[in-house]
Amino acid sequence: MTAAFRFPRFFVTNPSPCPYLPGKSERKVFTELNGDNAAELNDALGRIGFRRSQNVAYRPSCADCSACVSVRVVAHEFQPNATQRKLIRRNSDLVVTACKPWSTEEQFALLQRYLVDRHPGGGMTEMDEMDFSDMVEQTPVDSYIIEYREPGVDGRPGKLIGACLTDRQGDGLSMIYSFFDTQLEHRPGLGNYIILDHITRASGAGLPYVYLGYWVDGSQRMQYKIRYRPLEKLSRSGWVRFDPHEQAQAIRGAQQRDEPPLSVELVGMFRK
Repeated sequence: MTAAFRFPRFFVTNPSPCPYLPGKSERKVFTELNGDNAAELNDALGRIGFRRSQNVAYRPSCADCSACVSVRVVAHEFQPNATQRKLIRRNSDLVVTACKPWSTEEQFALLQRYLVDRHPGGGMTEMDEMDFSDMVEQTPVDSYIIEYREPGVDGRPGKLIGACLTDRQGDGLSMIYSFFDTQLEHRPGLGNYIILDHITRASGAGLPYVYLGYWVDGSQRMQYKIRYRPLEKLSRSGWVRFDPHEQAQAIRGAQQRDEPPLSVELVGMFRK
């Protein structure tokens, strides 16, 4: 008699330099997502702070640090502030399409330009087209590439200026990785707009949350995630809302430069 569901086996990576906090080392616990129950397992693990990279679910498991905190936006209660409303209006002309998880040369070229500008020397700059294809296409769950294009001309598709690899989970959208054109002076804040669009999409689909990955207090590159309210964090007692005073302090200290979700979380996870 074969069991309908087999409990997954978990493994731990060797320690490596932390990409968020200087002088720290990181370690991840991970398991493989495969078989008929991959989507259900991914949903369950996502609710306890795991993230997906291809057919692997992982989360930090550092011996002497707990700075990485899973965060998610409560989509149906979200009310954009004045700055966010302006950002939505500025980009209201964009053509947004949820595409099947199939990589294209245009997407890869955009990713390369983004990495050169925002993360020169980072691990993902070594990606080739095959690595990118694996990152997008090797998914055992319900995934999409959300494309953001400028208006087309004469029936032709407009220029691709942003994209996000996104999973649809049972309770929300999980933003796996986003990248965008950083040289568009007339569209500042494009990375934040992609988050706002996902919040709108989740709310419209009746999904309660948008998962943003890990917020790291003390890492400037991760502070953009604190700008969305209401925001929940995963604690020892489960998901709890940020204290308004704590979040307000974090927002005041947040870096003003626009950053995309999950800028470094995938480094090393998809490499052969």
